[in-house]
Amino acid sequence: MSRIENRTFDELQVGESASIVRTLAQKDIELFAIMSGDVNPAHVDEEFARSDMFHRVIAHGMWGGALISTVLGTQLPGPGAIYLSQSLRFRHPVCLGDTITVTVKVAGKNPEKKHVLLDCVATNENGDVVISGTAEVLAPREKISRERVTLPEVKLLERGRHYRKLIEMTKDLAPIRTAVVHPVDSAALLSVIDAARAHLIIPVLVGPEAKLQAAARQIDLDLSMYEVRNTLHSHAAAELAVSLARERKVEALMRGSLDRDELMHFVDSPQGLRTNRRISHVFVADVPSYSQPLFITDAAVNISPTLEEKRDIVQNAIDLVRALGIVQPRVAILSARETVSARMPSTLDAAVLCKMADRGQITGALIDGPLGFDVAVSEQAAKAKGVVSPVAGQANIFVVPDLESGNMLTKQLEQFADAQGAGLVIGGLAPVIPNRRTEDALAHLGSCALALLWVRNKQTVSASAANA
Repeated sequence: MSRIENRTFDELQVGESASIVRTLAQKDIELFAIMSGDVNPAHVDEEFARSDMFHRVIAHGMWGGALISTVLGTQLPGPGAIYLSQSLRFRHPVCLGDTITVTVKVAGKNPEKKHVLLDCVATNENGDVVISGTAEVLAPREKISRERVTLPEVKLLERGRHYRKLIEMTKDLAPIRTAVVHPVDSAALLSVIDAARAHLIIPVLVGPEAKLQAAARQIDLDLSMYEVRNTLHSHAAAELAVSLARERKVEALMRGSLDRDELMHFVDSPQGLRTNRRISHVFVADVPSYSQPLFITDAAVNISPTLEEKRDIVQNAIDLVRALGIVQPRVAILSARETVSARMPSTLDAAVLCKMADRGQITGALIDGPLGFDVAVSEQAAKAKGVVSPVAGQANIFVVPDLESGNMLTKQLEQFADAQGAGLVIGGLAPVIPNRRTEDALAHLGSCALALLWVRNKQTVSASAANA
């Protein structure tokens, strides 16, 4: 149907009809809500809709009415017709997945005014009438035939959908006891309370009690329901929190109002949470336009890691992703090119890391590199560059050459791709929730969900190993 052609008043015959068929999809409801501003929870809130009279999401009534207008404006009578009136009766709900057939039929003509009366009916796939009514239009007098206009493609981007899935995955898990280090401002305390109310953590507030109480008063929060460990200052808070983790009195740490480097000084020290594995950070980017979260490492802890440290960084990320239920992650070792060059050390490291995986020094994933970021996320880019790889276009984990490049990549995703950034520091005796100042509430809950899933998965693996 490359052209749209009308039926003039003289051509129209009583009894002739035209139809269109549409299947209601989630994006139809969302687009109609955006266009109309109608955010009635019966249409856009699945939880509410389950408790409503129809027990499921239903279409806006006027979505079906708009389909009637589509037939009138594009087929019968078509271009040049002017809508005069429309009566509608909504007789049955239209639900997601329903296939609706909309038919208009010429019921009468008024030669003097060139008005046409049309019966309108919409039925679902079971033959049930969902909408009926009558339209009156001023029919066109001249023949019109036009090329069909190609509409722009619309993409609905949902921010935070990957984090919501992570949070949903924790619903049957007990929250983790978490030492929150020096949360002495209202913003830090609010993020703690949000995570506690979401049943992700049981907070242990570590810091100067007077400052904690002052911050709590600013947001009318009663701290009596939470455990507080009083310290003199932020250094003492970090030291005590790390000690609690070493003694297994807490299962995770969360950064409060102190600087990240101050906390990591105690975490990543010989008396801290070190194991035989290098501690590293995994940034989990929720990019609305990408089908899965991007696990980027290390963009926060290891400034210029050695090859051996990169091995641990890669393994940490693999273990985290596997803890989230992805059995065989795909790891892209990033560089500026896909071929190995002695003039570009990151390509040499990538090649060696791949060989380490071949020899079993890195396990649990498909690994390839060096790969450019474009090749890692796009099969088309890989094909254009002639790169044949089981990772290209399908990467879950992105290993950056150093902290600088990783930091720039994550900030570019946030600024230009509307990404949100959760994350976790792992590789130590307990995970650390970074609580970045720029992350929003949902990303923070995503970080807490990561910590909870990580801790409970490690406990399950350890129990299985003990029983083997």
